[in-house]
Amino acid sequence: MPHVSLITIIEIVAILVGAFSGFIEARRKRMDLVGVFTVAFITAFGGGTLRDILLDKRPLFWVQHQEYAILIFVLALIASPLIRTLRQIVSERLIVIADAIGLGLFAVAGVSQAQAAHMPVFIASMMGVITGIFGGVLRDIVCNEVPMVFRDGKPYAICAFFGCWLYILLMKTDVPDDFALWASATFITLLRLLTWKFDMRIGRH
Repeated sequence: MPHVSLITIIEIVAILVGAFSGFIEARRKRMDLVGVFTVAFITAFGGGTLRDILLDKRPLFWVQHQEYAILIFVLALIASPLIRTLRQIVSERLIVIADAIGLGLFAVAGVSQAQAAHMPVFIASMMGVITGIFGGVLRDIVCNEVPMVFRDGKPYAICAFFGCWLYILLMKTDVPDDFALWASATFITLLRLLTWKFDMRIGRH
């Protein structure tokens, strides 16, 4: 697959952002070390795992790169004191920004790998959406909540969907793959931040 190193960088950053989101939620639920690790793990790897299963890709990406899982394990060990410190200096805005970045990076990683697997374009776009949102869905289910993406009307999935189609269209114009990846991830991130800033909601009354 071309630009494997770039996809790897994107996935690592996305995994870290996803794990951070998991740590925050686990801390809010007052979970122990096992809970913190579990929530961070499924948030970071849930979307990519489902993508790999649907694409029939083996081994799963975090099995192939065990260093990803080790990184989450090490971070979980220091998560409690780290989160206590971060909560004093991290604002809600910064958490939303990190979440938006994770959505953009995970989504473009998903659509890119689906395209590399020669999936039809609509299926590829849906793989990007699944990769972008499913970790958060699993996180909320494990934390005994209706997944946020299904209940608050904010267009997380729609932002990812539009960004995945931007990537597909850019690739049709033969622009460099790395430009298409970064442009699409940036588009998703900015679109998500705009919907948050203006409190845009869809289908909720």
